[in-house]
Amino acid sequence: MNLETRYNELNKDYGAYELVNIEKLNDLNSVGLLLKHKKSGARVAIISNDDDNKVFSIGFKTPPDNDTGMQHIIEHSTLCGSRKYPVKDPFVELCKGSLNTFLNAMTYPDKTVYPVASCNMADFKNIMDVYMDAVFYPAMYEHEEIFKQEGWHYELEDVDGELAYNGVVFNEMKGVYSSADDVLSRYTFVSLFPDSEYKNESGGDPEAIPQLKYEDFIKYHKEYYHPVNSYIYLYGDIDVDERLEYLNNEYLSAFDKNDVNIDAEVTFQKAFDAPKYETREYAITDDEPEEDNTYLSYNVVIGTSTDPVSYLALQILDYALIMAPGAPLKQALIDAGIGTDVYSVLETSVYQPVYSIITKNANESDRDRFVSVVEDTLSDIVKNGLSNRMVKAGINYYEFKYREADFGPYPKGLMYYLTMMDSWLYDENKPFVHVEAGETFEIIKKNSENGFFEKFIEDNIIGNNHEVVLSLVPKHGLAEEKEAKEAEQLAKYKATLSKEELEELVKQTKALKEYQDTPSSQKDLEKIPQLELKDITREPAKLYIAPKKTGGVDVIHHNMFTNGIAYIMMCYDCKNVPDELLPYIGLLSSVLGLMDTEKYTYTELTNEININCGGISTDAAIYTDNKDFDKCTIMYEVKGKVLYDNIQFVLDMMNEIIYKTKFSDYKRLKEIIAKLKSRMESTMTSAGHSTAMLAGMAQFSRNAYYSNEMRGYGFYELIQKLDSQFDELKEDIADKLSKLVDYIFHKENIIVSFTADDKGYDAFAPAFGKYAEELKKSDMPACERKYTPANVKTGYTSASQVQYVARCGNFRDGGYEYTGALRVLKVIFSYDYLWINVRVKGGAYGCMSGSYRNGDMYMVSYRDPNLRKTNDIYENAADYLEHFDVSDRDMVKFIIGTIGDMDTPMNPAAKGTRSFGAYICNTDYESLKKERGQVLDCNVERIRELAPLVRCAMDENYFCVVGSSKEINKESELFDKIQPLIKVQG
Repeated sequence: MNLETRYNELNKDYGAYELVNIEKLNDLNSVGLLLKHKKSGARVAIISNDDDNKVFSIGFKTPPDNDTGMQHIIEHSTLCGSRKYPVKDPFVELCKGSLNTFLNAMTYPDKTVYPVASCNMADFKNIMDVYMDAVFYPAMYEHEEIFKQEGWHYELEDVDGELAYNGVVFNEMKGVYSSADDVLSRYTFVSLFPDSEYKNESGGDPEAIPQLKYEDFIKYHKEYYHPVNSYIYLYGDIDVDERLEYLNNEYLSAFDKNDVNIDAEVTFQKAFDAPKYETREYAITDDEPEEDNTYLSYNVVIGTSTDPVSYLALQILDYALIMAPGAPLKQALIDAGIGTDVYSVLETSVYQPVYSIITKNANESDRDRFVSVVEDTLSDIVKNGLSNRMVKAGINYYEFKYREADFGPYPKGLMYYLTMMDSWLYDENKPFVHVEAGETFEIIKKNSENGFFEKFIEDNIIGNNHEVVLSLVPKHGLAEEKEAKEAEQLAKYKATLSKEELEELVKQTKALKEYQDTPSSQKDLEKIPQLELKDITREPAKLYIAPKKTGGVDVIHHNMFTNGIAYIMMCYDCKNVPDELLPYIGLLSSVLGLMDTEKYTYTELTNEININCGGISTDAAIYTDNKDFDKCTIMYEVKGKVLYDNIQFVLDMMNEIIYKTKFSDYKRLKEIIAKLKSRMESTMTSAGHSTAMLAGMAQFSRNAYYSNEMRGYGFYELIQKLDSQFDELKEDIADKLSKLVDYIFHKENIIVSFTADDKGYDAFAPAFGKYAEELKKSDMPACERKYTPANVKTGYTSASQVQYVARCGNFRDGGYEYTGALRVLKVIFSYDYLWINVRVKGGAYGCMSGSYRNGDMYMVSYRDPNLRKTNDIYENAADYLEHFDVSDRDMVKFIIGTIGDMDTPMNPAAKGTRSFGAYICNTDYESLKKERGQVLDCNVERIRELAPLVRCAMDENYFCVVGSSKEINKESELFDKIQPLIKVQG
């Protein structure tokens, strides 16, 4: 349907709704509608188009008035049963058994949103109804156990036992507050918004969460979860009339806006009379130094997020000041020796956007110099101007992203909604100003050459008193202080209780566990609507594989419509790289494109790339042959995306980056290594599950070992050594990088993945043919890889208040074969066995499992208060499978949930990547079809047959934990080695 026709059909009366506005969203090839439900006052925004990945969301303004996190706990609790769907966890039932492409809920500083998406219309309607019923009629009114489970509760196993706090949100936020970056963000808002609700923690401060009473929790929901305070969103190829009628008849008509008087507005924070300076603390272990470990941040509040020009200009300015390699403000701070990692945070999901300039690994004594460098550099920019090429690159970088609308695995409609809420929440007549941004780009382009950004800096940063300079300093023993304070509070409270009251607490603890142990009735489970297997095709998604030869090089053409964008991936086999240089491949991917070349400085290089294409990146990938699992191919991939008429530019730039990078620029090399170390340390702390899983699997899996050496903890150990001994090793580092170029980048090693239609290939082939003819040739022999498994159970200690517990193994070692039923098992484990035991009963925020065709298998927890208990749950997984018994309906649910995971919608780039991976891994369409058939034909007996397979893998007991030093040392007998997560010396 063309846009004009769609607009005319939708421009009409909607009965129960007032049509506030309708407009053509030309950039999105969509029509936007803004409506208001007459009786309830609910706001409704619709983006109508042909996208079959349909999205629904309902959001509420939920400003926090304290730090107890009731907004966050309500977000969790609403999805634990409702009027129509009185099961324990309808969210999990949907995860198990729907074809959703997105299903979640999120708490922000001033709002809570509940978005879902699906390509299947029946499924979309089902999950939409479950969510609507959940937010307006949650079971938490009848079951206080939900509040205790998801929020917090006292836990006392027996009268003489140790009293403890537990709860999913309580433990989740302990994990959040273990991350220095999250602590910095929290204190930034406290400092900038002393008179606003933003000073309060909507997620919940672990020290304050136990102050929340059930009665206040219920009262808040009653007050704020009313349609008059709601923002409802629909996107995609939907019947607008039918969906609006459904919302009215089933929910909105039952509410009257005149029955409530909700004040959900966030208090506008007035600017300060003068900038403020504050110092706060974060926890480090005794193994980490206090020196060179301070965060310095320069934070300003800029305008409001309802201004489309300011909103977009901030993003482009951030690129020009900090984000781009060699950006002037970042470079000035690095050159001044203030910290080793300079970055920025732009927070636009609040009414008053916050822009933070941060340097990490500094000292508190650097604070005044830090401020001077920031302000002097900005003043110099105002006086002398920003680089025109830098500004142009920033504009093109964001405009290309805007036009391409590639959000990876996330539905386009979801990302539009989250962007819309940045304006709609604060001005109910402005839902579309940030998603229909073409005109805003033109305004900024036109004004950028007339001092626009320089004046923006002068008015909004230099001349802005709404500023806080925050020093976040490390403190030894702070984590222990918090633990001791919590233990003391609990002990004091316990001492005040009579024997009868203690017995009552034990009784309540047991009652909660009984509630958690009692499954929902089959009758209630069947109230959740479910698709049937006949609704699902047995055909897997198409593979786009057309092998061709251009310039003597194999090119795999993934022929499809890409809207005029070519996705080019040059893949080089690393078979000539000796084992001792493999970890340096990870470093190579961090320096190529970010160092000077013969023709460009690294700043010029980035600008030229972003002005002329959608970006060039490099990385390493590992492919396992699915017919010979001992065959493992390490590929170095150089990727670019570009409009067809500029393909030659990308090829020229790839050549420049690969062959002409100056590794001997030691100053720049040192900056990159220091930044890489800093970023890895932050990631390892906040995403400890990934670190634990990969480090555990690396001990027995060749594939995981190489991955760990190039991007995991093994790589971190190399980077830490190179950073601490850089002056002695710098020449050797540059020499190794040069050798890698010689080993990797020659004609015998290359194969190309090219995603575009025939017109795109016709533009690519002659340009690449010439490029291929000039590729270097070599007759180097392939290196023989040596890999020796070693089972060393390791605990990595940090200042975290929670654990990430991983246990791994390989079932092929016991003679077992991979089957598609293992995909179903992943859903069963993740949303049944592990979910119930690790999350619901154990209080962890998350738990995951997975298995691969080569036999590798893992289980891992996320923000977990436990360690040994979780390991015991992994130990008993096979016993659970031996007695696995569910109804036919529940089995179908697990299968549908598995298919939902397999059938995630993909954009053209992702389809090309999937097809290339299948080609390289020797996976044909028939094998994918066979696996899908095994999924669709799975039954209870086939799941039980997996018990010995799981037992085999878990009995190998490759065990790795990242987490609290106290907890890991308390369970030291489980480990062969305990060491600090963050290394100090080389």
